[in-house]
Amino acid sequence: MSRLMAAVLLSMLLHGLAQAQQAPRAIWTWEQESYAMLEQEAAAESAITFLKAKGIRTIYLYADAFEGRNLIVSHPELYRAFLRKLRKSGMQAHALLGSAYLNTERYVLPARRADALAMVHRVLVYNAASAPEERFEGINLDIEPHLLDEWDKERMVLLKHFLDMSADIMDLKRKYKQTLQIGPAIPFWWDNIPMVWRGKRKHVSEHTQDLYDYVALMAYRDRAEGGDGIIAHAEKELAYGKAIGRSVMVGIETTPNEIQKVSFDHLKEADMERELGIAERSFRGRNAFAGFVFHHYRGYRRWLERPRR
Repeated sequence: MSRLMAAVLLSMLLHGLAQAQQAPRAIWTWEQESYAMLEQEAAAESAITFLKAKGIRTIYLYADAFEGRNLIVSHPELYRAFLRKLRKSGMQAHALLGSAYLNTERYVLPARRADALAMVHRVLVYNAASAPEERFEGINLDIEPHLLDEWDKERMVLLKHFLDMSADIMDLKRKYKQTLQIGPAIPFWWDNIPMVWRGKRKHVSEHTQDLYDYVALMAYRDRAEGGDGIIAHAEKELAYGKAIGRSVMVGIETTPNEIQKVSFDHLKEADMERELGIAERSFRGRNAFAGFVFHHYRGYRRWLERPRR
């Protein structure tokens, strides 16, 4: 064996070991990209190859209506084929529910509760009718009441609606007796909003963690340390998750944002990996920490592949 070949093999081995030792990684994948992966072989293969190379093993795959179609209803075989492909590649999927296209922030309103339950119901029905290797491992909900116009004046009412909706969703899961993990994306600042819900006074983040199997915490910052860093913003949720036996995925932003500190978009991949390494070392040993989730596939890939000066 030549020295060059030995060096290449050693590099590959070390890279593989590094990925095996890092915390699990997931990625949000929205409507257009998810539908492309389902319907286009080339898009599916490209995504799997790319994400595996980046150590990402879980796709939060959109599983609801888009542009007048709802493939999980009309063509569930497309999801089954793609999820089988993921499994063979050592990956898995959570059904991503909620979107700007459907204005799902309005699903927290009592008048839209049936819509929220219906989208979860469709995934539960899909899983029940599918073979084990074709099933979603979980559901990630992106229903954010703070996006509503009414938020400034009716914040506490909307948060109560969110918690009521969440309780109904988890009741539906129990009715179907499924083991898939259900969790919402929540902002880190919910841990500073106390409220009484069903007779108990806790922070909104704690009520939410009580209800769900996990949360995806949108701890969107471009540095790990400091009072306004990723570690500080995840501290309360990780501590509470440990106390009640719930897990926390820590969300990372890579798409452009007018507030620079929110995203790694203005930095390089090496900068992000350095900060995530710092955060991961801080989180190590906390059994609530379940890994990082990146927002989002298209933005993350464009960020990594765009030309650098």
